[in-house]
Amino acid sequence: MSEQREDLQRIVSTLANKKDEIFNFIDILKQTIRNVQVNSSNVFHELDKEFDALHSVLDEMKESMANTIQQERTEKIQALNNQLGQCSSALESSEELLECATTILNIKNPMEFSKAARQIKDRITACPAFRICLKPTISDNMSHLMVDFTLERQVLQALKFLPVPKVPEINTAACLVADNCVTVAWKMPEEDSRVDHFVLEYKKTDYDGLARVKDEQPWEVIDYVKDYVYTLSGLKFDKKYMTVRVQACNKALAGDYSDPVTLETKAFVFGLDDTSSHLNLKVEENYVEWDPTGGKGQEKAKGKENKGSGQYPVLKSNKRSGASPKRTSASRSAAKSCRDRFTGESYTVLGDTAIESGEHYWEATAQKDCKSYSVGVTYRNLGKFDQLGKTNSSWCIHINNWLQSTLSAKHNNKSKTLDLPITDRIGVYCNFDGGQLMFYNANSMELLYAFKTKFTQPLLPGFMVWCGGLSVSTCLQVPSVVKAFQKSVNGLNSSTCSLYSVPVMPIERSHC
Repeated sequence: MSEQREDLQRIVSTLANKKDEIFNFIDILKQTIRNVQVNSSNVFHELDKEFDALHSVLDEMKESMANTIQQERTEKIQALNNQLGQCSSALESSEELLECATTILNIKNPMEFSKAARQIKDRITACPAFRICLKPTISDNMSHLMVDFTLERQVLQALKFLPVPKVPEINTAACLVADNCVTVAWKMPEEDSRVDHFVLEYKKTDYDGLARVKDEQPWEVIDYVKDYVYTLSGLKFDKKYMTVRVQACNKALAGDYSDPVTLETKAFVFGLDDTSSHLNLKVEENYVEWDPTGGKGQEKAKGKENKGSGQYPVLKSNKRSGASPKRTSASRSAAKSCRDRFTGESYTVLGDTAIESGEHYWEATAQKDCKSYSVGVTYRNLGKFDQLGKTNSSWCIHINNWLQSTLSAKHNNKSKTLDLPITDRIGVYCNFDGGQLMFYNANSMELLYAFKTKFTQPLLPGFMVWCGGLSVSTCLQVPSVVKAFQKSVNGLNSSTCSLYSVPVMPIERSHC
């Protein structure tokens, strides 16, 4: 009995100590809960501070992180409350067993005490208090949910106004003027990843360098150029030069413009001289159309206009600035013709600008229903009854779509039928100094025919139209394919007199 009493006393003492430990642990759990509350509040406070610094941009992130903290707080409190409930239940059970044990210890009858002691001993041994872990299953540490935007704040504090982009430099060596296109290339003095796009500006001028005040033209603007090169296509070169400049832009502002660069834009500029045209031709700027009723009712008025004038008419003045040959205003006394206008079956109109030197190119496009037309050049002495190609001072390509379609080259009243596809667009290349006159299919740039001679007088572009109309395209450069062909021709010319791969019509004063 004494041994059993000692064992029971030891167990009771252990249980009492465990009870104290549980009380202490309960205090720890409660403090842990308070700490979770305080720490989570601190986390929210720090979180609020950080997100307040970043304002509305970070609101969505703040909400997400707040939900994470709330979820972890709820999970921790739930786990701690579960542990607290287990401890409270074990404590109640321990108190009940202690009361029973105290009652049994007061039993005086050995048999009764022994029986009761065995029962209470088994109950005490199986008491939940001995199976409880007296360590919080959840830590009150919430520091892993703290936020620190120090680096991000430094980045934000380092933000300043976007720097003004540097001034681009136009790479004149990489710029190209060809085929009525201008390719402008530029570079930055140093790499700048913040440049978003470029603005290219250009304007036409007759001056090499900065334009004079009287010639000041507004800049044409090409915006949002993403690359370091841009090609201006489909241009009409009615001026001798083109001035270009470029500026770099980021998303906020633009830098200064580059120094303007002037590019030479050689081209042949002329108009149609309506004072020379046949009365049955209706001339409007660079368009001529056959009008079968044009001569009727106008002859009397035209006769009055031209009364007393039996010579070649004075070429009309034109205020447009030309890139090539000067516009002539030949005096009546210098003219070799005895006509005022083309007449009879010479349905012809001439250009108002003479070619006296250099290389030039222009094109003529026929209407689909045009029955007959010629495109060529002539000296000023073409008579009013003369037709292009039927004199020794005129050369042309003639296309006949009446009854049957034929393509022929004409000069000095000689005709050479060409076995080539009919085209509605003819290009004319004239190298006055080199004595070369070439006609091209302007759609395919196939050479139709070439004349070789020595031009002794200024040349005028000439056009004949019957039953239809022609559009004349001026302000054109010599195409690059023509220039390339000329190089190959010059190579052949150095060793042989056979210049071209197509027949060359023999004409007076022809030479190799």
